[in-house]
Amino acid sequence: MPLPATSASLIRAVLAVLSGALASALLLPAAPVAYAGGDGLVRQEVTFRGGGGLLLHGTILSKDGPPGPGPGIVLVGGSGAGPRQEYRQEAEAFARAGITTLVYDKRTVGYSLLHRNLGLLADDALAGVRLLQSSSGVNPRQVGLWGFSEGGWVAPLAASRSADVAFVVTIGGSGYDPLRTETWNLTTHLRHRGVGGPFRRTVAGPTAQFMASTGLFPAAGYDPVRVLERLHRSPVLALWGEHDTQVPPQESARIFRETLARAGNRHVVIRFIAGGAHNGHRTSDGFDRIGGPLFHGKKLGELAPGYAQTMTSWVRAVAAGHPLTSSATPAPGQALTTTPVPGHAWYAWLAPALLLLGFAAYPVSALLRRGPVLRPVRWLAGLGLLAVVAAVACPFAVFVAGDSAAAPVAWGRPAVWLVVQGLAVAVVASAGVSAAALWRRRPTPSWAAWLRVAPVGLAAVGFVPWAVWWGVSG
Repeated sequence: MPLPATSASLIRAVLAVLSGALASALLLPAAPVAYAGGDGLVRQEVTFRGGGGLLLHGTILSKDGPPGPGPGIVLVGGSGAGPRQEYRQEAEAFARAGITTLVYDKRTVGYSLLHRNLGLLADDALAGVRLLQSSSGVNPRQVGLWGFSEGGWVAPLAASRSADVAFVVTIGGSGYDPLRTETWNLTTHLRHRGVGGPFRRTVAGPTAQFMASTGLFPAAGYDPVRVLERLHRSPVLALWGEHDTQVPPQESARIFRETLARAGNRHVVIRFIAGGAHNGHRTSDGFDRIGGPLFHGKKLGELAPGYAQTMTSWVRAVAAGHPLTSSATPAPGQALTTTPVPGHAWYAWLAPALLLLGFAAYPVSALLRRGPVLRPVRWLAGLGLLAVVAAVACPFAVFVAGDSAAAPVAWGRPAVWLVVQGLAVAVVASAGVSAAALWRRRPTPSWAAWLRVAPVGLAAVGFVPWAVWWGVSG
C-alpha cells in the first residue's frame, strides 16, 4: 500500500538531511543542488576534490532551457583569497551565451602570502575540468579554461599538462615571472602616487634582488615562457585591458605572440579591451573601476564594452570546430618598461647583513665590557644599525603592503624615505666625528680599542657605496 504524499515527502526530506550529514562527515562531495535564479540561468552548488585531495566549493552556471551538449569553461581566479563572487559577472556572461561555467572558491590550504604553488593551483583547475566533463549538457571534448591575472599563469600550465583542456582564455596574463611582474605593478602604482624615479628604481632594482635572493617572494622564478612553448595544440585567446596597470600589457602580448608562434600554435588571438582595466572591467585610467558590484567594499567595475562578447564568440567558434587563425591587434602604449631581476644576486642580502654585523659589533663588545667606550663611535654604530634596517624595511614594506606603504609622499619621495635619507647623512657625519675623535686619541692606542673600532669603521666605509647602490642617496 503506497504511503500518503505527506509521509513520503517527510521521509524524503529526512533521507536528504541524513545523506548530506553523512557526506560531510566522510568529506565526500554532496549531490549538486540545482536552482533557477530568475535570470534565465540555472545554478548548481558543487564540491569536488582539487590538488592533494582538498575539498573545493563552487557553482556551475548554465542557461535555463533544454540541455544540449555544448562547451564548458572553468574560471581560474587571480592572486589572493579569490572567492567565486569576484568573478560572478564573467560566469554569468559565459552561461548566458550557452557556455556551461564552473566558478569556484580558491584554496586557502597550501596558498599564502609567502607560499604559492602554481602547480597545485593547476591541479585544482584540472579537477574542475573533469567535473564539467561529467556534467550534463556539456560536451567533454569542449571544456576549456579561463585564467585571470595569476590565473594567466595557472590556466596555460594546466593546459600544458592535460589534453582534456580544449582551449585557453586569459585576461591580464603576464609574460614574465611573478617577481618581475610585481615590480612593474608596484613601480607603476608608485608613479601614479607621485613617487619619483629614484625610489622606484630602489624598489625595482636592489629591493627586488633582495626579495629574489632571500626567497621571500613566492614563485619568483616561475617561467611562463617554458609553459607557453608547450601549448602547441590548444587554441588561445589572450586579452589585456587597454589600461592594464598590474601586468605590462605591451610586453606580455609580444611574449605570448612570439612564444606561441614559435611553438607552432596557429590559433592564437591577441586582443586589447578598449576602456578595460586589468580585469577587463570599465575604468577611466586603470586605477579606478566604473560601476559593477562591490567586492570587499571596492567596486569591481562593469564588464567593459565588447569584453564578454569577444570571449563568448571566440569560445563558441572553437566549440563549433572553427577556431580563428592567429591574429593580434596593435598594443596600446606602456608608460614604463619592466626591469629584469637577477635570480641569484647574493650580494643583495650579503651586503646589508655584513653592514649590520659591523655596526652591531661595537655595542655588543660594550656589553661585554671589553675596552673603553667612545661616545662618537657609539653614535655611529647606533645610527648605522638604524639606517640599514630602515633603508631595507621601507621598500620591503611596499612589496608586502603595496604602494599604499609609500604614503604620504613629499617631494617625489615617501615621507619615511626622507627620514631614511636623513639617517644616512647622520651616519656619514658621525663617521667623520668618530674619525676625528680617534685621531685625537692616537698617542695612546691599544689593541683592544682598535679591534673594537675596526668592524664599525669598515661598516662605515662600506655604508657609503651600499647607500648609493641602494638608492638612499637619490
